[in-house]
Amino acid sequence: MAARKKKSARKAVKKAPRRKAAATSKKAKKKNTRHQPENLRIRLLSVGYTVNDIDRSVAWYRDVLGMVVADKWMEGGKMLGASMQSGTASIWLGQDDWKMGRDRVKGTGVRIYCKTAQDIDKLANGIKARGGKLDHDPETQPWGVRDFGITDPDGYRITVSTL
Repeated sequence: MAARKKKSARKAVKKAPRRKAAATSKKAKKKNTRHQPENLRIRLLSVGYTVNDIDRSVAWYRDVLGMVVADKWMEGGKMLGASMQSGTASIWLGQDDWKMGRDRVKGTGVRIYCKTAQDIDKLANGIKARGGKLDHDPETQPWGVRDFGITDPDGYRITVSTL
């Protein structure tokens, strides 16, 4: 009896790959058929900000939000820009060259929405403990996500929410 069960199991294993291969080839054919003309399919999005004080901004994103400095752009020993990384997301910061005037307002009308699987309340508490000032404490929105808001030193607004 035990030998019979083993043979049945072997036959099932042999047949499964064939069925899977057929299903995979159908999916592959369907996947390769795209609406024409093709539309844009973004796999990663980064944002770039012009900032008043690159050192201050890098320190804020690193020390307050907890992002990592992925890259720096230097010229003559002076930092002109940096890429701040968190997971697969990045914010590129660039020092204002003041060609458009020193009184140019930044951050107006800009908000970044970030989603995370992390505990929103713990993140917000950590940001506050590191000197960050939240625009609003964590709250559950009517549509079910929990979020908080914060504004960077140049006025760029960020909302961090649950998935």
